[in-house]
Amino acid sequence: MRGLQEEHAGVRIAHQRKLAGLTQRGLAAKIPYSYSLLRQVEEGRKNASPDLVSAVARVLRIDVTVLTGQPYVTELQQDRLAALIRPIRESLDLYDLHDPDEPHGPHEGTHGPHEGTRGPHAGTHETTTPAELTAQADELCRMVRATQLSKAAHALPSLIAEVTAAVHRNPSTALWQTLGSAYRTAHDIATKLGFYDLATIALDRLGWAAERGSDPLLAAVRQYMRALTYFREGEHTIGLRLIDAGHRALSRTDSAEREARETLVVRGQLHLGASVIAARAHDADAVESHLRYAASYAERTGEAERVYWLSFGPANVAVHEVSAQVEMRRYGKALEKSRSVRLPNGWPMSRRAHFYVDRARAEMETGRCDAALESVVTARKLAPEQTRYHPGARETINGLVAQRRRTPDSLDNMAAWLCR
Repeated sequence: MRGLQEEHAGVRIAHQRKLAGLTQRGLAAKIPYSYSLLRQVEEGRKNASPDLVSAVARVLRIDVTVLTGQPYVTELQQDRLAALIRPIRESLDLYDLHDPDEPHGPHEGTHGPHEGTRGPHAGTHETTTPAELTAQADELCRMVRATQLSKAAHALPSLIAEVTAAVHRNPSTALWQTLGSAYRTAHDIATKLGFYDLATIALDRLGWAAERGSDPLLAAVRQYMRALTYFREGEHTIGLRLIDAGHRALSRTDSAEREARETLVVRGQLHLGASVIAARAHDADAVESHLRYAASYAERTGEAERVYWLSFGPANVAVHEVSAQVEMRRYGKALEKSRSVRLPNGWPMSRRAHFYVDRARAEMETGRCDAALESVVTARKLAPEQTRYHPGARETINGLVAQRRRTPDSLDNMAAWLCR
């Protein structure tokens, strides 16, 4: 138990506060939380909620990851995931390199990747069709949503290199979309493992691909993801502005495309993103409005798991309503809503696990410790890699440890697994 407790966010908050020369009362005066709560968080007797962490990070002018401890390097090394990050980082850096000796010259000023960085498939890329590359990119998206992070991370760099070479030789909208999909996978892997700097680079590359592919839907998806980055940092105003930018990108579609199912899915997902950002800002009216809009789109689209891999539909609206209630610290209402959630058969494991982590937080905050532990255990069974690197799961286990005078073996085992 000792290792996990020593690493909780409260300890990091206390350390960074002292480095900034602030007392507990001095820091509490600068954030929308009481001195009493801050003291209990630093002592490990209260859970550090994501909004408290982001508020402290803003005041101390540090990144949220300094307080959450991400990425969890020791665990990543033990799980042999740390070594997978560098090849992904390198593959993202090759987008504008070219080989001057390549038989097919650059097309209208674009360039192919450097010969030494094409990955294991470099010798076979000429026989791989665009449709096959798209299928490979889709398979990596599926792996990430099935939380097969290690497997997807292994395959991703060579695919990015191969698609980059193909799109610079024979540019097409389909290939730019495929490259954008690969960059999206890089973002998702980096985010789930806590490498947020790498996730930001991946989003920049995604925007680059969306622009060249003239794909307003992909551009809107990118703005949605950027908004969630600012949601994590607690920058609510910027996050909502990015959501608006996503809606503006969709307005560039023609009248027929605006009513297409794919457009409705992306528009609905933008509203879901706005709902949790508004919830973090404790704007209940805006939360209700965005959820209402999202629900209206979901009625028209039904469950749409594979449209830009957003898993949009009635189930995702219901899950986001639970998340929004948790963010507004309405834990009782979040539990009530969670009981009515019905997750469709075949729904991605990543989304299922996230739902159980949210529910665990609500259960812990309402004193249902056994139920909270069971929910985290369920999340672990569904998505072990994702759950191990999820800061919400870690803080929930920390909170349960702090609340229990005598911890059961199952809680001991979960805490040990998270920080072994």
